[in-house]
Amino acid sequence: MKELIHQYGAWIVFALVFLESIGLPLPGEAILVSAAIFAGTTQELGIALVLLSAVLGAILGSTVSFWIGDRYGYPILLRYGSYVGLTETRIKIAQYLFRRQGMMVVFIARFVAVLRSVIGFIAGANRMPFVNFMIANGAGAAAWAMFYGLGAYFLGKGAEKFARPFAMALAVVGGIVVVSMILYWRRKEQELAAAAEQDIPGPLAEQSGR
Repeated sequence: MKELIHQYGAWIVFALVFLESIGLPLPGEAILVSAAIFAGTTQELGIALVLLSAVLGAILGSTVSFWIGDRYGYPILLRYGSYVGLTETRIKIAQYLFRRQGMMVVFIARFVAVLRSVIGFIAGANRMPFVNFMIANGAGAAAWAMFYGLGAYFLGKGAEKFARPFAMALAVVGGIVVVSMILYWRRKEQELAAAAEQDIPGPLAEQSGR
């Protein structure tokens, strides 16, 4: 990490965060923390540039992922979702929930490993309003970069010991939230289906275009 940062500077932060946010299994958070520590111990790299690179990489990567989900994920759900239990009614429920709670989900997902890599695709496939997605995406990217970047910048190498258990705790919390949502969905499926049908009337195939 240190050698990559020394050689490529903020560009490697942007690249790894961008690719991780698209959905590739790359250490975007680790490179941000390492670059911020590097910025705090040398004059070669400024913390402002590190933060800006991380924010832009996160926003642009998740936006590309959202577009892929919207363009390709949604049609795949319509065509093949029923084979895995995702009926049209359940797809409508997911769209309905993303319209109502999607901004909070996208914001929180930025802090949870793995989830931040796929949330753009999931939001796009579930037809979350683009403006809502971009607001939550931008806010989440900025908060995430500031939290980890400034924390590592001021705490130095001690931030690595703090960041790892904190990230694991967030992953556990994220898992609990996902399981809770699934259980809530199953318990309230009929009510949610009625609300979703009222909010998104008619067959989904007719709404394949935005």
